This record gives sequence, structure tokens and C-alpha cells, in this order.
Amino acid sequence: MPQNWDVWYIIQQGGPVMWPIMFCSIVVMAISIERFFTLRRAQIDTRDFMDTMRTTLRQNRIQEALDTCEVTKGPISRIVKAGLLKHTRSKADIREAIEDAGRIEVPVLERRLSALATCASVAPLLGLLGTVQGMIVCFAQIRYKQGQVSPGDLAEGIANALITTAAGLVIAIPALVLYNYFVSRVDNLVLEMEVSSSELVELLTKDRDGYEA
Repeated sequence: MPQNWDVWYIIQQGGPVMWPIMFCSIVVMAISIERFFTLRRAQIDTRDFMDTMRTTLRQNRIQEALDTCEVTKGPISRIVKAGLLKHTRSKADIREAIEDAGRIEVPVLERRLSALATCASVAPLLGLLGTVQGMIVCFAQIRYKQGQVSPGDLAEGIANALITTAAGLVIAIPALVLYNYFVSRVDNLVLEMEVSSSELVELLTKDRDGYEA
């Protein structure tokens, strides 16, 4: 192994295709770090929060419930707050307010995940492109020397092919794992939002159901 076997050396050996592959790696890293902290901040103890809401609303302390939503950060508290602000309206109006808030919150949770999925798909294709590039270099050498080639003559092309293929897979595999992990986190949050929303609607309209009927 050469002593200068570092990132710069690998990029040089991989050829021009290594640059977009490296760009994909930077994008994957940046999105993963940003999404990890964003989703971590969005996660709350939903059971404890809804227990507080249930106790407060049963005592008709709407303002206290709103204050609790203000100090609790996360999409679930914002959706609950949207429903609380319509607590004097009909069940349909409360549900519509909650759904409108959900349509705002869900895209925020899913932000940049499509870019992460794109990098997971594009990176191995770029590696394949590098493989083709390396084979072209090899065949160019064979043609130039009319078949009288040594292993050293083909080393550059083979290096292009193998390094770019490996680099593409090294980027794509973690990117795919991270994408699935973040999608799972978002799905869990959305499920908690839906359950909390349904419970809130029932809490706010429970005493009115008999009257409206």
C-alpha cells in the first residue's frame, strides 16, 4: 500500500467521477446530522403530554392547556394547540384546524429526506459510471499498444473501475440505512400526531356530543 493512501490519493486514482461521489457523501453527512437533531427535538413524551392535556381539559382549563403547548416544543404540541384554539367550534372545525396544522408539520419532518434518498440511489450509479470509465481506459491502452500490454498499463483503468465502484457503495449503503431510519422516525411521529389529534377532538367535544346529536 502506498504511504500516501489517503482521501486525496483515492480521489485521484478514482478519476473525475470521484468528485460527484464525494459531493454525495457530503450531502448525506450534512442531511443526516441535520435530520438527527431535528427529529430528536421533535420527539416528546407523548403519553405524559396527553395525560397533562386530559387532566387539564377535563377541568376546562383551556388557557392552562394552551400555556402547556407553548412551553412544549414539537409538532404534536403545535397540532394540539391548533385544535385548542378552536375549542368553541364544532367537531368538524376542530378537526379541520388540526388537519391544517398537520399538513404544515409533516413536510417539515420529511424535509430533505428525498435528497437523502436521491444520494442513496445516485451514488452506486456514479460508481458504475466510474467502472465504465475505467474499462474505457483499459481498452484504450490495449488498442494504443496493439495488445502488447503489461499489467502496469492496465493498472490505471482498473483502479478507476474498482475505486469508484467501492466509493459509490460505501456512500449508498449508509445513506439507504439512514433514509429508512429517518422515514421510520417520521412515520412514528405522524402516528403519534394522529392518535393525539383524535384524542384531543374527543376531549374537546365529549360534553357536546349529546347536545349536537
